[in-house]
Amino acid sequence: MFDPVEKLKEYIRHPSISTDSTARDGMKGARDFVSGLLASMGFAVEVVPTALHPVIYAHRDGDETWPHVIIYGHYDVQPADPVKLWSTPPFEPQERDGRLYGRGSADNKGPLMVHIAAVARLLEREPGLPLRITFVVEGEEEMGSPSFGAFLEQYRDRLKKADFVFLSDTGSPRADQVVITCGLRGLVLFDLVVTGARTDLHSGLHGGVLRNPIQALAEVCASLHTPDGRVNVPGFYDDVLGVEDWERAELAKLGQGEEDYREFLGIPAFHTAKGFTPFEATRFMPTLEFNGIGGGYQGEGTKTVIPSKAFAKISCRLVANQDPEKIRAQIYQAIHDRMPKDVAYELIDQHDAVPYVVVPPDRPNTPADQSPVLANAFRATDKAVAGVFGVPPLYLREGGSIPIIADIKRVLGLDSVLLGLFLPEDNLHAPNESFHLGVMEKGIRACERVLESVARGGK
Repeated sequence: MFDPVEKLKEYIRHPSISTDSTARDGMKGARDFVSGLLASMGFAVEVVPTALHPVIYAHRDGDETWPHVIIYGHYDVQPADPVKLWSTPPFEPQERDGRLYGRGSADNKGPLMVHIAAVARLLEREPGLPLRITFVVEGEEEMGSPSFGAFLEQYRDRLKKADFVFLSDTGSPRADQVVITCGLRGLVLFDLVVTGARTDLHSGLHGGVLRNPIQALAEVCASLHTPDGRVNVPGFYDDVLGVEDWERAELAKLGQGEEDYREFLGIPAFHTAKGFTPFEATRFMPTLEFNGIGGGYQGEGTKTVIPSKAFAKISCRLVANQDPEKIRAQIYQAIHDRMPKDVAYELIDQHDAVPYVVVPPDRPNTPADQSPVLANAFRATDKAVAGVFGVPPLYLREGGSIPIIADIKRVLGLDSVLLGLFLPEDNLHAPNESFHLGVMEKGIRACERVLESVARGGK
């Protein structure tokens, strides 16, 4: 039996940055590492070419009457910049104080290793386990999974025979409180570019003659919210569904104080839509955010110009029942209506994602036709987490987005069980990313129990 911590170290050493064209060797190294590890466990492994980075498809066949689980993960990671803020080199994993530090340790190499190790232990103990298992590990999650939809269509006939998807690419609030994520927000992303004159102009010679693109951009951006923080776009909230009582009750069990949260964020006060606590707002409400803005001189000192162009990068997080295409059209119309006519503008589409919600069994709004295997998987996960971590999991929507989960539901008709294994202090996407080794070991034991229970029909 391999040592999962040592294997994770080996995995992290491959700088698999999908967005960096110079990281091809790191991408190939991580891909070969996962493929080889699964092959050594007896899986039939295919490396499926895509337009960018291949998908690892590994399967363990069996009797058609056996339950079938897809385990999802991704082998690509975020860039390590700014490297100077790391305490140790990002691709040289280091153990300190019960954590393993390194880029990708929590997102998603550590959690994927949890699932691989659980399967390895389970099959070593019971080689004839009546469970079909398929690993799908992609290399483009950190860049929006542009090839994954085509992969799903290509392998649709094989994958749609599964019963559910099992993965860990979501978080939990503490090492002793696991969350099973039952909702993910969707996305709409775009750039807004405003143009005035054909070139930058001297502000003394030409100021007062034309509208500054920065001013026009700022005015339009400011108009997209009301003073109380709501999105000021006609129709934006029309399709938002109400929050179920059981969801508010689950969230209340977190026991987090608003003052502690405010201090953690380092802000003087919250700016939350009326009727929602800060914790509810990040899960149950859609947003419109400005992720970047620029124009004109950005260097040291001054340069008195009226810039030719100004830009903003804008994103929306969407909740259940909202349609990204409809929301994009509503925002674009609002921008068109509010943009001053003495400047030109361009809207540049970026990617989007459909929101996703799954209702666990035994809830008032659980679908009557929910798959028995999926229901067994949720109950098994609940029992396994309670037994290993000492407290039952919470069932919460998450503020983030994993676009492929909704894609899997749309193409394959499959729901997902999302077991949160990374923590707030793991620093995802930031310097000094780490993975809690205690959570890792408990996660392996819990996943092992879940898969064994699913194989035996919940027994």
